[in-house]
Amino acid sequence: MHWRKLGRVYVPEGRSAWAKTHAMLPTPFVLDDDRIRVFMASCDEDMVGRVGYVDVDARNPLRVLKVAENPVLDIGEPGCFDDNGVNPVTVLRVGNEIRMYYVGYQLTPRVRYLLFSGLAVSRDGGESFERYKRVPVLDRTDAEPLVRTAPYVLATASGYDLWYIAGERFIQVGDRLRPTYDLRYMRSGDGITWGEEGEVVMPLEGDAYGYGRPFVLRDNGAFRMWYSIRTAAKGYRLGYAESSNGKTWTRLDHLAGLDVSEDGWDSQMVCYCSVVRTREAWIMFYNGNDYGRTGFGAAVMDGNGL
Repeated sequence: MHWRKLGRVYVPEGRSAWAKTHAMLPTPFVLDDDRIRVFMASCDEDMVGRVGYVDVDARNPLRVLKVAENPVLDIGEPGCFDDNGVNPVTVLRVGNEIRMYYVGYQLTPRVRYLLFSGLAVSRDGGESFERYKRVPVLDRTDAEPLVRTAPYVLATASGYDLWYIAGERFIQVGDRLRPTYDLRYMRSGDGITWGEEGEVVMPLEGDAYGYGRPFVLRDNGAFRMWYSIRTAAKGYRLGYAESSNGKTWTRLDHLAGLDVSEDGWDSQMVCYCSVVRTREAWIMFYNGNDYGRTGFGAAVMDGNGL
């Protein structure tokens, strides 16, 4: 498997107060055969993220058709779990609604932040989202007290599968305390009520101290997953795994197929990828240097069009 980089798609110009910088966690949603809406989070001057979007041409994802003028999901009320930033992770259609599962950031005096997962709903085709409730759908539990984040949700005939990141401690990495977390799995009948502890499906290995943003697709009866691997030595790189049941995964990181460039906007880091299948191709959207400060780009799987 190899991904051919097409180039950078979008980085904020800095003219909007809510989108001075960053385009983090590009999250695609196919509007029709011609357009892909890529939701992402941009930051204001205080580095507080809000969710906006960029519409791109499905046949040429470097061609931007529209940029959201205002956030489609703003930060939560003061004191809530998402009062210092929101990032999209999964967007999927459920009946006449569109659900967005997102990450909420809350700052604390003892550690840098806590991360829990919320749900917002759109009833106008993805132009705006309202919170399902003000508290997380993946809230803290005794088993997972500090981090329950990056929720990737996949609808099935009998309910919903969830792959997410969870952890219960912070470690010293360089001069900072950072959360350490592995990759876990749960199921839900309605996609709203989840259990208190997931099954660890990918424990940490080697010098990795965290995984980021799992993205899972079904393909010919099996599961493919792309994810980010966070290490002290290299920062973020992409990983890849396959599974027959969504719980037992075979890591094939050498097949991730996309690494840093020799120079430019993605020369230090590649992370937070997502994959969408159009009629013409498999397209990957991903962040580069500094967790999306340099925007997001696109790549196409070799042998799959474009």
